Amino acid sequence: MKHLDQAFRYVRGFTVIIILGCLGLCSFVLYKSYQLAALTQSKVYILANGKALEAFAADRKENVAVEARDHILLFHQDFFNLDPDDKSIQASLTKALYLADGSAKQQFQNLRENGYYASLIAGNISQRIEVDSIELNTTFYPYYFRLHGQQTILRTTSIVRRSLVTEGWLRNINRSDNNTHGFLIERWRTLENADLKIENR
Repeated sequence: MKHLDQAFRYVRGFTVIIILGCLGLCSFVLYKSYQLAALTQSKVYILANGKALEAFAADRKENVAVEARDHILLFHQDFFNLDPDDKSIQASLTKALYLADGSAKQQFQNLRENGYYASLIAGNISQRIEVDSIELNTTFYPYYFRLHGQQTILRTTSIVRRSLVTEGWLRNINRSDNNTHGFLIERWRTLENADLKIENR
């Protein structure tokens, strides 16, 4: 009976150790799996040209200048890069007007009323913009910018190069499909748009 009682205690102690070991192992595995899940959820991979690139999340404040410059560049390209096609002009200007307030719409309406877009189509004229620099002040809100660039107007008989200087302010708005940067250009105006050079073709 003593041996039986002692054997029972050994079996009970061994069982308790096994159960505690299993609980400890399960807890460790659960902890490690949650840790791995959190690590994988914090990483995002983007597929570009057949290559997987890791993307990192960052606070918007770190990228304000980059996003603002890209917004300004995109607006000016959509507003000034035009071909002699009514649908193409309309599509490009519609995209541009989503990025700016009524000041850009007012300039668009003035140009349309003066027959500028009709003359582009009638004369088979293409227009392009090359941005030289974008000065941006992110110290004060709304953010002031000044763009320096060149406008090239391709006619059938000549190529006209014009200087282009514009200015405006950027304010934050909600991002959308039509405005991916979440900025709106306000009080936009053209400071200079003068002929630099005319070449005959």
